Amino acid sequence: MASITDAVVKSGAVAPRRAGPRRSTHKVSRTGLRFAFYGRMSTAEFQDRNTSSGWQREAAEETIRGKGLIVAEYFDAGCSRRLQWQDRPAAARLLAAAQHPEPEFDAIVVGEYERAFYGDQFSAVLATLSKHGVQMWLPETSGPVDVDSPVHQALMLLLGSQSRREVLRARHRVLAAMHTQTCVQGRFLGGRPPYGYRLADAGPHPNPAHA
Repeated sequence: MASITDAVVKSGAVAPRRAGPRRSTHKVSRTGLRFAFYGRMSTAEFQDRNTSSGWQREAAEETIRGKGLIVAEYFDAGCSRRLQWQDRPAAARLLAAAQHPEPEFDAIVVGEYERAFYGDQFSAVLATLSKHGVQMWLPETSGPVDVDSPVHQALMLLLGSQSRREVLRARHRVLAAMHTQTCVQGRFLGGRPPYGYRLADAGPHPNPAHA
């Protein structure tokens, strides 16, 4: 009878450990492991990059505190989490750098699972990194992901499902709120308004980026 661990691995949540040539050791300096930080935000127009990158990097640095330093940063702005890493500009460059014979980092750290992954994307990314001897560190695991740990395997399943659920829940809440405000307050909050406009000089636009 297959074990729970085998079932989780076969489900694709975490890639099984593969035999084959790998770098035997990381180049650990006096400062520890070298990390590449990856972050993401959905929109470039309605979010502040410095703020979004700042809190994600702070969480990542807390995760690796005392274990090493971030030596490279890859950040995607204006990319949906549903896009595969190969289809995100910064993430694609990060994967390419990880596959270099002599990469500039030993591990990748993210600030939050949901910012980096959606659904079962993690298993594909981890398989590529493991093949080239690069670790993945998450705040949710308080360190590197252990592909042989049943706890980590189950956690990756849960986080992947939660990431997908968060998108659907946010969409449902926004649409439900718009519908309620339209019915109760008479406010129209989306799409083409069912009435005309009356032009008036309102002065400078309060948000120059949207002027």
